[in-house]
Amino acid sequence: MTGTGTVPDLRTGQTRNLALATLAFTISFWAWNLIAPLGVSYAEAMGLSATEKAMIVATPVLVGSVGRILAGALTDRYGGRAMFTVLLLLTAPFVLLVALAGTLGSYPLMLLFGFFLGIGGTTFAVGIPFANAWYEKSRRGLATGIFGAGMGGTALSAFFTPRFVRWFGYTATHVIIAVALVAVAALVWTTMRDSPVWTPNTSPVVPKLVAAAKLPITWQMSFLYAVAFGGFVAFSTYLPTYLKDVYEFDLTGAGTRAAGFAIAAVIARPIGGVLSDRLGPRRVAATSFAGAAVLAVVVALKPPPELLAGTAFVLLAGFLGLGTGGVFAWIAVTAPQERVGSVTGIVGAAGGLGGYFPPLVMGATYDAVTHSYTIGLALLCIVAVIALIYTLVGVRTPRPTATSSPADGG
Repeated sequence: MTGTGTVPDLRTGQTRNLALATLAFTISFWAWNLIAPLGVSYAEAMGLSATEKAMIVATPVLVGSVGRILAGALTDRYGGRAMFTVLLLLTAPFVLLVALAGTLGSYPLMLLFGFFLGIGGTTFAVGIPFANAWYEKSRRGLATGIFGAGMGGTALSAFFTPRFVRWFGYTATHVIIAVALVAVAALVWTTMRDSPVWTPNTSPVVPKLVAAAKLPITWQMSFLYAVAFGGFVAFSTYLPTYLKDVYEFDLTGAGTRAAGFAIAAVIARPIGGVLSDRLGPRRVAATSFAGAAVLAVVVALKPPPELLAGTAFVLLAGFLGLGTGGVFAWIAVTAPQERVGSVTGIVGAAGGLGGYFPPLVMGATYDAVTHSYTIGLALLCIVAVIALIYTLVGVRTPRPTATSSPADGG
């Protein structure tokens, strides 16, 4: 309600602002995933072991995960327009510094600058509360799903980054991405607007995070998102290395196929949001984890390329994408509106951390003799089954009212 007692018209500006948020999320995720598509070439140039190679791929995920906690809380206070602008501008110089580390062939500098490159991954915690405020509760699954499709920036990075390096050169590629970040930041600042129903939450950040941490839904969704989004991030960042090790694809070929994986998850995410609005997020999340468990086993069997292996990876991506859409649709209808940013930050951090450790596990358990990642994929299957059981019997949410969307799905 406004001060005059009238209900603001959310429809005006709704589509434009969601599109801008999705664009900002997409380019920031491209930057966040800038190292992974070139990980194989870095490993060869620097003489890295499998574990060291996994570290440079996974390190940007770390700050992009933990940083979401602060980014989400600050979004509650300063709004999406300001936070998108600041985070895009902060990411740009580290894109250039990563290029410097690569040119120097310095593994320590690549780890250092890659860590701060993770700032680009924090924009996720900005966009979810921003989109929530622009849409009524019954359409928030759709809105967060569409925004979440911006994780397709990882697909763009996997597909275009190796090609940009070939077309324009290594340094020029990083300059292009840095300029794009600055340009989108300018566009966001001049044309984006926060929702008319959004009001700043000026409470101190630490008590606000503590309050969000006391909500059961925060930790329930953190676990589920760590499995769904963590699985997506782990595969989208590590897949080029996986495909080279197991199927002996070259850098461009592996990047192209990793892009296909990411695109499948991107398409599935808004579908998961829409289905959650209609069927309830519990059913969507359960379907996601069941499918991921089955597909992890299929992938571990090393089906032959292209058709069988490609189909298995696309289906795995699709199930993980459904889960990411379902989890945040669940948050949208259960978390208190004034806490959405803080809850999103914590849950988003859990998802990012869920993507940080699997590449390290994959690198540590890789069998170079048989070119196999069986142990890592078996662990994914086990975790997905645990998440499935927890989704069905462990998460307890209030029954939906006649005016709300089906949070419980049953």
